[in-house]
Amino acid sequence: MRAFPFLAFLVAVVLWPGHLTAKEYIVPAGDVGRFFAELPDDATYVSFSEASTYTSNGDIVLPAVPLLVIDGKGSKLQLGPNSNGFTCQVPDQRAATARLSGRYVIRDFATIEGGRKAIDLQATLGSEVRDVKLLRQTEAGVDLRFCLMARLEHVFVTNPGKRGIVVRQGDWPGATGFNSQSNSTVLEQCRVYAAKTTTDAFQVLNSGGVRMTDCVSEGAPCDHDLFLSATTNGDESRPANNTVVKSFTLSNFHVEHAARLASIYVNMPSKAAVHLSNVYWNGPQTAPVILYTMGQLDLSEIGWWHESFRIATRISAPRITIERCHSALSMGPKDERNDRRAGALHLEGPLPGNAQLKLNYVVVRDKAM
Repeated sequence: MRAFPFLAFLVAVVLWPGHLTAKEYIVPAGDVGRFFAELPDDATYVSFSEASTYTSNGDIVLPAVPLLVIDGKGSKLQLGPNSNGFTCQVPDQRAATARLSGRYVIRDFATIEGGRKAIDLQATLGSEVRDVKLLRQTEAGVDLRFCLMARLEHVFVTNPGKRGIVVRQGDWPGATGFNSQSNSTVLEQCRVYAAKTTTDAFQVLNSGGVRMTDCVSEGAPCDHDLFLSATTNGDESRPANNTVVKSFTLSNFHVEHAARLASIYVNMPSKAAVHLSNVYWNGPQTAPVILYTMGQLDLSEIGWWHESFRIATRISAPRITIERCHSALSMGPKDERNDRRAGALHLEGPLPGNAQLKLNYVVVRDKAM
């Protein structure tokens, strides 16, 4: 009997005049950007269920709210050539910090085609993008800036003009590589199918604790399958200098094509742990499979190694541990080593003052074959 007064109180609160409740809105056929510009503040769920195909000539600007679920319901979305797709308005770092508690869930679009970008999230905490296919964006399929603890799952980017999936720091006034990272973001079962113009399939910049699991890079040759860097000023002519980036993890990465410059590029701070496990390159490579500048690089469970594969280092004394990998992924016999090569490790494009390859900090153990 004592529970009834409390239950009556809850009913009274829900039915109280003016009480705000979460509401579902259905996107009508027509311009999607215009609909989102007029979206009421109480919206928490938006459904693309009225039409099979939608269009947006301009940006689809997302409101600054605690949570907004955007359910594609299997529909197709066609973007105009200058559209940034689902995007946010962040004028400066102060505004970014103010809206950081909000998050978005974008899911279940059969395709999002065209535009500069399909998804351009900024300053969010815990956002998710899953079960979407993105086609022919000219700048990037997905661009995450200052998106803490974001998750991308079953995101397929096909024929991006430049970059496929980008995880990085903010680039608005007041943002730096130290105060606006996309830390602890997860990419799981994502694929980039590169076009001839694609530069980087996956790009991770100035963000710590990022994990990539069960991802694929394929299609036409691109510059890099993964470009991993923590240089705060974008200067890749020297080792990374971002002291707050501590780690990166890549597991079960499948590469189905050749890279033009290097398959995996690594330039992380000297004390950052970079784990690359179970990476498979399907076919010979003319460019390095790994181009290393700095970071504590740990390679494990690489069971396939072609004679054309090599790891290129730009510094004389790389910090690399190789464990439970194919026996060909080694430093080779001592009598065959020289100042520029030791087995699979090559000194290439060295930075100034790095003229002789040294193995002081290279460890090979528990060869698999």
